[in-house]
Amino acid sequence: MTAFSNHQIVLTAIGEDRSGIVSELTQLVSDCHCNIIDSRIAILGNELTFIMLLSGDMSAISRIEHTLPTKGMELGLLTMMKRTSSHNQSEFCAGYTLEYTGIDTPGTLSKVTRFFADNNINICSLKSDTYEEETELKMRCELEFNIPVDVDIDQFKISFENLSHVLNVDYIFRRIR
Repeated sequence: MTAFSNHQIVLTAIGEDRSGIVSELTQLVSDCHCNIIDSRIAILGNELTFIMLLSGDMSAISRIEHTLPTKGMELGLLTMMKRTSSHNQSEFCAGYTLEYTGIDTPGTLSKVTRFFADNNINICSLKSDTYEEETELKMRCELEFNIPVDVDIDQFKISFENLSHVLNVDYIFRRIR
């Protein structure tokens, strides 16, 4: 076990998107002797959302917990932190992406995520947005997920085919692992 893997913390920062924020935050992480294990950035409206999973020894994690609030205020960011532990991977037989598109209809994403929950499949990653095409507002979504060993992937795909007809969406499954 390395010194970086002792403790972990999830850090989230949200604020107006402007040049230099990511650099300031990653420098703070480095100055506190933490390591960035995983991270995501999204621009939603005019807001930047930056999520990081950090690791470090107890001293490093404590240092980031004490310095981030002040740095966040200096940068005009709303920040949150939560200590965590390493993710335990469940046994799965394959990983997939699901991409679907259709006319933007309220409740579609909710119904798709409910379908996954009802099938005991955890979503690893989700990205959705809307766009205009030929004067219609369309939606698109990409989900990444792992199929547990006890789930019949063929039956899952057939069931999703039925749901796609109800929701009037086009979709494609891709195996990624």
